[in-house]
Amino acid sequence: MRWFVITGAVLAAAWPASSYAQPTATPRTAPAPPAAEAHPQHDPQHPDPTTPHEPPSTAAGQTTDAQAGQGTTQPLTPIPPITDADRAAAFPDVEGHTVQDNALHSFVLFDQLEWQAIETGGGLNWDAKGWLGRDRDRLWFRTEGQAEDGRLDDAEAHLLYGRAFARWWEVVVGLRQDVRPGPSQSWLAFGVQGLAPSWFDIEATVYVSDAGQTAARLEVEYELLMTNRLILQPLVEVDLYGKSNAERGIGAGVSDVDAGLRMRYEFRREFAPYVGVTWRRTFGRTTDFAEAAGETVAGLRFVAGLRLWY
Repeated sequence: MRWFVITGAVLAAAWPASSYAQPTATPRTAPAPPAAEAHPQHDPQHPDPTTPHEPPSTAAGQTTDAQAGQGTTQPLTPIPPITDADRAAAFPDVEGHTVQDNALHSFVLFDQLEWQAIETGGGLNWDAKGWLGRDRDRLWFRTEGQAEDGRLDDAEAHLLYGRAFARWWEVVVGLRQDVRPGPSQSWLAFGVQGLAPSWFDIEATVYVSDAGQTAARLEVEYELLMTNRLILQPLVEVDLYGKSNAERGIGAGVSDVDAGLRMRYEFRREFAPYVGVTWRRTFGRTTDFAEAAGETVAGLRFVAGLRLWY
C-alpha cells in the first residue's frame, strides 16, 4: 500500500502542469437584452454589467459604422413613393409620325430619266411614279415613255387607287391611258404591287381596254448594294396582249421584253447619276409589225441618266 502511494506522488510530480489546464471556452455572442419592461431601474453611475451598451443615437435615415457592420437592411436615404408627376416625366408625349395615322404624305420618284444611244443618234426615256395619301389609302400615278429622233414614239400614264392589304403589299385599281403609238386608247387597270421576299420590287397589272382587248404587264426590279452608295439595279419588264392590234403594232401573246442593268452612285439618296445598258426584244406578231414599219426588233443600248426622288 505504501508503494502505490509513493508511485502516485512521483507520477503527479513528473506530469506537465499544462495537461491539467481546462480548454479555453469559445466566446459567445452576448444574449439579447430582455424586454424593456423586465429591466430594473439602474443607477447611471453603476450600470448593470449584464446589459449591453446601446450605440449612440444618430440622425434619422443614417447609421453608425457598427450598425453597417451588422448588415442592416435600412437604406441610407429612403426611396420616396412614385407619383403621377414622376410617371409623366418618364413617359412624355412625343410628336411624330405614328403607324396608320391620318397624316397626308407624298412621294415622287423618277426611276429612269435617261439618254439612250440608238442607231440613228440618241433618244430620251423616262419612267416615273409617285403617290399621295395616308398609310393605307393612296392615290398613285405612273408614267413612262420614249422619244426618238425628236418624235414621241411611246407614252402612257396611269392613275390608280391603292389600298394596303398586307405588310409591304397593296392592291391597285384605276385607269391607264396610252398616247402613243397609234391612236389613243383607254384601259381599266387592276393589279398588285409591293416588296416580295429577298427584296424584289414587283408590279403586276392586268388591263381591259375600251375596245374589249386584254393585256398584262409584269415588272420586277432589284437593288444590289455594292457599297452604301454604289448600287446595281437590274430590271425586267414583260408585256402580254390577248389579241393583236395592227394599228398599234401589237401582236397577241408575249409582245416584248425589256431588260436593263444600271449602276448608280448616290451622292445623296435623292440624287444619283447612273450608267448602264438595256436590251429590248419583240416577239410573235409584234415582230412582224415592227419589221414592216422598219423598226428594230431587238437591240442593245447604252444609257446614262439620273435617278431622282423627293
